Amino acid sequence: MSTTIAIVTPAYKAKDTLPATVASVLAQTHTDWQHWIIADDGDDYEKFLADAGLADPRQRFMTSGGVGRGASVTRNVALEALDTPYAAILDADDRMKPQKLALALAGLADHAIVSSALDVMTTDFVHLRHVGDGPDRILTPGEHKWVNLSMDAQVVWDRRRCDGRFDATMSNMTDLEFLLQLYRTAPASLHLGAPLHDYIKREGSMSNKTDVTSGMIASKHEILARLEAGHYGLGAEDVDGLAGFLRISLEAEALYGAALAAQPGLLFEDHIEPMLAAARPQ
Repeated sequence: MSTTIAIVTPAYKAKDTLPATVASVLAQTHTDWQHWIIADDGDDYEKFLADAGLADPRQRFMTSGGVGRGASVTRNVALEALDTPYAAILDADDRMKPQKLALALAGLADHAIVSSALDVMTTDFVHLRHVGDGPDRILTPGEHKWVNLSMDAQVVWDRRRCDGRFDATMSNMTDLEFLLQLYRTAPASLHLGAPLHDYIKREGSMSNKTDVTSGMIASKHEILARLEAGHYGLGAEDVDGLAGFLRISLEAEALYGAALAAQPGLLFEDHIEPMLAAARPQ
């Protein structure tokens, strides 16, 4: 049986960061992978990586069909083309710990979706905090965000049991929207509590920029409306859990500007975590 995992990386002006991302794939202890690198800027990343000494026959190169079409469209180009049983998303400035694919594959023997804790870092790979660390656990859709309170594209999934495409109509929160598509046919996921994914905090997500904040708020409202309309086919308990998280997250968005002014450099995760703890379902 094939154990190939396709890793999908959209690349837009990524030459400064992509080498570290690719090196983390080359360092995986599970070696049966394909790395799909899709250019959204017209650059020749195949030549770029070869010149950097990072070429590998398991790499696949495509283009988004344009320039600046966005991460959702670019990811979908690969998702339409690959034929592997498993898939994973890796952004062009993130990294995977060496055992991520091996541990995820072990979890996929019994579960259709595997998530992992995050090692949140600066662009210089300086550790900021962990998210979702702790014991391994099985999560229902309604429980997921109360553990994985930040980012959702770091999953590895079995495409034969669940699959989806990224929603290019949404400016933000497309990772969560995609995960909810996976949950349509996967009643639960396995969460690995070890921080197996280096998630890079970009400047825009740490400074409360108006366009980022407004996009986040609009997207959270849209997902909330879809949940309550039954768009994902989830049960009432799961909808309540996800909706509860989103409402607290919207409240946190409204309060974040003042909190950031009072405490410069405050991470949104550090801002929302106490609010979630106070409201967490027992």
